[in-house]
Amino acid sequence: MKANQFGKKGWTPDRIDNLNGKTFIITGTTSGTGFEAAKILLSKGAKVVMLNRNSKKAEDIIVTLKQELGNDIDVSNIQMDLSKQASVKKAAEEVLKTIPQINALICNAAIAQVPKQTLTEDGWESQMGTNYFGNWTLQALLFPLIEKSKGRIVTVGSMGYDMGIKTINFDDLNWDKGYVPNTAYSQSKLAQIMTIYELQDRLKEAGNTDVKAYACHPGASRTNLINTSGSFMMKIMFYLMMPLTQSAEKGAYPQLMCATEENLDQEGFYGPTGRSNWVGPVGAHEIKPHAKDKAVAKRLWELSEKETGVKWNI
Repeated sequence: MKANQFGKKGWTPDRIDNLNGKTFIITGTTSGTGFEAAKILLSKGAKVVMLNRNSKKAEDIIVTLKQELGNDIDVSNIQMDLSKQASVKKAAEEVLKTIPQINALICNAAIAQVPKQTLTEDGWESQMGTNYFGNWTLQALLFPLIEKSKGRIVTVGSMGYDMGIKTINFDDLNWDKGYVPNTAYSQSKLAQIMTIYELQDRLKEAGNTDVKAYACHPGASRTNLINTSGSFMMKIMFYLMMPLTQSAEKGAYPQLMCATEENLDQEGFYGPTGRSNWVGPVGAHEIKPHAKDKAVAKRLWELSEKETGVKWNI
């Protein structure tokens, strides 16, 4: 195990300099790690544009943030439902029209452990459709502005990438045969991470050093993720695991590090480095080879272009 490059305590937000004049876009900020990340960025002087499905909740969060940080913070919300391609495209269009730069796009929103197989309106299994295809389209459409801003793309994955079948089930992407909540979730998270490493390769090939892409995960953090979409059993299990988890604020550290830290190695996988990578000091840790399987990643990229009709302009 390599020593943590940020010392014994790992990376913490104390390392973030003044962010005046910088703009961050974050998905899923009405609770949990997304809320904490937005709050810390705003406290450092950044402009934060939130992308959330529920506009009412987002407005309430803006009120809360202003109460905590003062009225002069620069925070706004654009409505976006990550599970609907039309909604993602509309939100991306609004971002491109109204936001002049993106220093980092933080893809934090996700759904997890959906108890029964559910399809999105675009016809994909809901976790794959939301966590993967939703992010694919958002990242690809915002890419030109991120490139112009010499910005970053940060994907918040999960240690779930190392569960399930540890590859992409190309023959039955929607799990029509034998849907298992955790397996479907794991596939969606693996797909998210794989595409970041594939994107890095494609940027390198194109000689594009303006955009940086990072993969991280929050460890086991106390958030609403399981409460929102998980089954009753999953909720009980997570409740029993509570003593082994960390705060949502700590869960936000990896995405904040990937969005702000200078000279961070893109090839790393970032998160807590303690027991099972659930908790502990934040830094780089091992990523299993299947997450960087070139043949699978290339096939997934081509499939994603075909499924969404959205291509990256690299």
